[in-house]
Amino acid sequence: MTEPTPPPAPPFEADLLDAVLSLSRRLDLAEVLAELVAAAPRLTGAGAAAVSVLDGRGIDERFYTHGADHALAAQLGRFRRAMTLMARIPTHEPLMLEELPAALVGLPPDAEMLVGNFLAVPVRVRHTVFAHVYLVNKPGGFTQADADMVAALAAAAGVMVENAQLYQASQRRESWLAAGQGITTMLLSGVEEEEALTVIASQAKDVAGAATAALILPSVGDQLIIEIAEGVGAASLVGTRMPPDGRSHTVLTEGIGMIVDSLASAYTLRVKQLREHGPALYAPMRTSGRSVGVMLLLRERGAASFDQADLTTAESFASQAALALVLAEARHTSDLSALVSERERIARDLHDLAIQQLFATGMRLESARQAAAAGVEPEGLVKILTSALDSIDSTVREIRSIVSHLRGPATDEPVAERLRHEASAARALLGFAPSLVLLLDGRALASSPDDDDSAAADSLVPPALADDLVAVVREGMSNAGRHAKAASVTVTVALTSPGSPDGRPGQVTVVVEDDGVGLPAVLSRQSGLANLADRASARGGHFSAGAGRAGRGARLEWIAPLG
Repeated sequence: MTEPTPPPAPPFEADLLDAVLSLSRRLDLAEVLAELVAAAPRLTGAGAAAVSVLDGRGIDERFYTHGADHALAAQLGRFRRAMTLMARIPTHEPLMLEELPAALVGLPPDAEMLVGNFLAVPVRVRHTVFAHVYLVNKPGGFTQADADMVAALAAAAGVMVENAQLYQASQRRESWLAAGQGITTMLLSGVEEEEALTVIASQAKDVAGAATAALILPSVGDQLIIEIAEGVGAASLVGTRMPPDGRSHTVLTEGIGMIVDSLASAYTLRVKQLREHGPALYAPMRTSGRSVGVMLLLRERGAASFDQADLTTAESFASQAALALVLAEARHTSDLSALVSERERIARDLHDLAIQQLFATGMRLESARQAAAAGVEPEGLVKILTSALDSIDSTVREIRSIVSHLRGPATDEPVAERLRHEASAARALLGFAPSLVLLLDGRALASSPDDDDSAAADSLVPPALADDLVAVVREGMSNAGRHAKAASVTVTVALTSPGSPDGRPGQVTVVVEDDGVGLPAVLSRQSGLANLADRASARGGHFSAGAGRAGRGARLEWIAPLG
């Protein structure tokens, strides 16, 4: 006996099933929403549709339309901020209106209403309204069957949205883990601190889908300063001091991350540079139970807010950044220890070799003086003096050997690398990392010495001028560390190639700026600045020292022609 064939599904049920199956094949959230807004009018015969995605505060953050011309799409767009309309939409069931009053969407009473009949259905993800589906302008008006159809589609869409969110979260975690592994590998290779932190900020920005990433680090006097920034508006953020009782300090001291829906609309925001950004995420950079900084991720205004999954993965990645700082500190301590050991070795060499030989030479000269006083024959005096001169020659060779050992390896490095080493070494004196900007014809030099621009810059600077540049940068940062009481120092070394587009001859300009107490009215000790002026004059250039921008701090400028 054959089984009876089930009756075919009604057409509308078959269409709904096809739409649900089409939704189920999407794993990208944007594709799910685009399919939803296209399927709803197809099932109901509505003239146009829109989907409004809500943020954590119930305010629209993304909007999709389908089947609407420019004018109707613009009017539908007003629904995004129509709080009166939003309040009318139930959280668990559809809202049907035969006519949508202009006042309900914030239009003037005499405005032309392009929206006639109206159907709104909430899309729920678990227990939260994730979005609203709007359908308008159905010939003959919407029916309860239409509402039930769209409600069923919205329920299926809610499941698919959750799946898409879970998939995106897993993709983000995988990207964060891959980035973290890359950071670990980079740290083990022993890169410079500033390079490691720059890579960390850049990767955090890319993985988090942020427009900007910044690293906020402790400075002098418990101040927090943005020392590293990558992305949109990065230049204006570097050197920014964070308020002592602001979000950054709270995250640093409590070790708990924070999400801000929009800095542009935050009433308590006091850092004007941050007001240009939208959603923000603050992640503590913690290692071994202590916070060593804060990683700040920023998105543009109107972008989707960060969620708890973003914060969890960002906090894990920020721990890698903290590890970078701790390793850099350990490496710096090791370098200082090696420097002390090297100085002790030099002292021993000078004492055991050069000084002892000079002492022996002095004894021989004293013997010659006594012999001359006793009337010894000239031949005897010549023999004593010849021995003394030989001893002096030997001493000179020993001292040259020591000096050659000290200077040899560093002077073979590219000038850009030597300048970066100076900036790294200055951290011990300053108490924070100075900002070093290297430019060639207005372009920033990459951190790799194999970069074409870095190689071109090195070819423009002869060895003797490279020594002067290193000395100028060293003296400028030393002056800021010893006298300025500065919280930030920026060093800019700009090379202009001969025959560059601006028509100027080839030259190098070094600018050292700080935000300290400024130069005193009377310079009681100016040997360092005098040396800078002498170096510039010897090369046909010039040197100037004065107040920094807006009258704050000090600004040193040293200019010399290339060649």
